[in-house]
Amino acid sequence: MTDFPLSPDLITTEWLSGALGYTVRHFTFEPLGAGGGLLGLLARLHIESDEGPETIIAKFPTLAPENRALAETYDMYGREFRFYTQIGPTVPLRAPQCYYANFVVENNDFVLLLEDLQAYRLGDQVEGCTIDEAHQIIASAASLHRNTWQPDHLPEIKQHDMPYQREGMIAGFQVGWPVVQREFPQFFNDEIVKAVNTMPQQINVLLDKIHDGPLVIAHGDLRLDNIFFSDDGIALVDYQAVCKAAPEHDLAYFITQSLSDEVRGSQDWVAIYHQHLTSEGIDYDLETSRARYKLCAMYFICYAIIIAGTLDTANERGRKLAETLLGNSIRSLTELNAFELLS
Repeated sequence: MTDFPLSPDLITTEWLSGALGYTVRHFTFEPLGAGGGLLGLLARLHIESDEGPETIIAKFPTLAPENRALAETYDMYGREFRFYTQIGPTVPLRAPQCYYANFVVENNDFVLLLEDLQAYRLGDQVEGCTIDEAHQIIASAASLHRNTWQPDHLPEIKQHDMPYQREGMIAGFQVGWPVVQREFPQFFNDEIVKAVNTMPQQINVLLDKIHDGPLVIAHGDLRLDNIFFSDDGIALVDYQAVCKAAPEHDLAYFITQSLSDEVRGSQDWVAIYHQHLTSEGIDYDLETSRARYKLCAMYFICYAIIIAGTLDTANERGRKLAETLLGNSIRSLTELNAFELLS
């Protein structure tokens, strides 16, 4: 039974006081995100109280039925709840502080009350980031992975390669690929088209190889649009894709789709990540890491194609984001000679 509000207009001072553990005299809220958010409903609460912060973020399920169905299929609300209650408190990762979390397994209702990172600057995949910022992000990812190495003690956190993920990637690719070829032909020569045409038959093979080895807890959606920056460091947000995955899962997604050519080519990022990962004694071969990184990078072309194939290309921001994802991804895969994995 759900005994908590499912939208900001249903919050009462009584419930909010009980959730936060101190008396709230009054509050107001402002919606965040155009259209209420794609997969979640966000609001900033302005609170009058003698304790606690003046503002917090409230997060609820989306009100759009088709989007909520998608979120439930991939257990997105359960994943984020489990991150904040099972993983976040145990790892040295800067994430928003969670003041309250609740989730109903039977119907996927959930609510989070989180720290407001209003003083931070949100990253932007189109604009990219600096070399120093990339170092911070990769060090943070490696810290999460190092501290959750072989997470067999967390049975509720599922592997990335679950059947619904495999089926969703194949179906999503088949919808997005014709659109991407039509709208963005400048990124694909005949050789690349021939290789990528085989992706529906290759996804399961790639995922089998990627998950053949040590696993970690991955953020699952490590991109600049989910990273906040400040003078004191970075904070990662949006944990709806948390999963058990290869260590290189987060690394490959971030490097191949969020970094500009200049930043990506400036460092041996896999070696830098591997050094952070193994800095406290984990025995893991660098060449194995490079091989799994290449497999992950190839797999993540699906993400770029699915996202670019569903964005509103009539919208300037949407088109720029699609071009950024596809361009970064294709150039990364070419540099890695990764298309040979599909032959």
